[in-house]
Amino acid sequence: MIIDMHCHIDLYKNPQEVIKDCIESDIYVLSVTTTPKAWKITNDIAKDAKKIRTALGFHPQIIAQRYNELELFDELLPNVKYVGEIGLDGSRECLDTFETQLSGFRRIIKSIHQRGGRIMSIHSRNAAETVLSELHNVNGISILHWFSGSKTELTTAINQGCWFSVGLPMLKSKKGKEIVSHIPKGKILTETDAPFTKHDGNISMPWDIELIFPELSNIWHSSIEDTKEQIFSNFKTLVINNNMKEDIIS
Repeated sequence: MIIDMHCHIDLYKNPQEVIKDCIESDIYVLSVTTTPKAWKITNDIAKDAKKIRTALGFHPQIIAQRYNELELFDELLPNVKYVGEIGLDGSRECLDTFETQLSGFRRIIKSIHQRGGRIMSIHSRNAAETVLSELHNVNGISILHWFSGSKTELTTAINQGCWFSVGLPMLKSKKGKEIVSHIPKGKILTETDAPFTKHDGNISMPWDIELIFPELSNIWHSSIEDTKEQIFSNFKTLVINNNMKEDIIS
């Protein structure tokens, strides 16, 4: 079984077909959402897919425009094991909403903390220092999606016990390879961030996770088979240590 820990299934043109193919290909997918309103619809279309979990999200690039959905987020939180995509975006085009993002992020992680924690898929582009500061001592497991922070921020994240989901675009860049080479093997999971990523001009699909293993193998100096086993072992550790009771890992 291969694992895609960050995929926007609902944003494909044909999500039902993607789900069908994931089932046939024995792929586990964490289907992240960008707004609380999107969660129920996305969860419903994957309800019969044993190996697809729908995360409750509120993307930092959207939260300022739909801030009133924070109440819905709080209502839905008891129904989910996973939260994502949440976080902060400090890129130039998002700076004018940063304070609103931060206010919303604080409210979200406060709710998560008060409810005993969740596994969270987190966006931290150009905002890793602030994201890590806000997450310090918050209940739950933070998976930093497509981490691109500095070496100092990476060290802080590792020391805080963060996990990391890495995809092919990250592993094709010099900086991305350098970051991955410093992350403990046992804290890495795989992702596509599809359909926002492409390979050879085509929109990425969850089964393109297979393309990640040769890149990770080169960094780890291990066989592809050993690399696959490491990622699956990491996933098992993640869910077992957090009492997720996932029957898919047996």
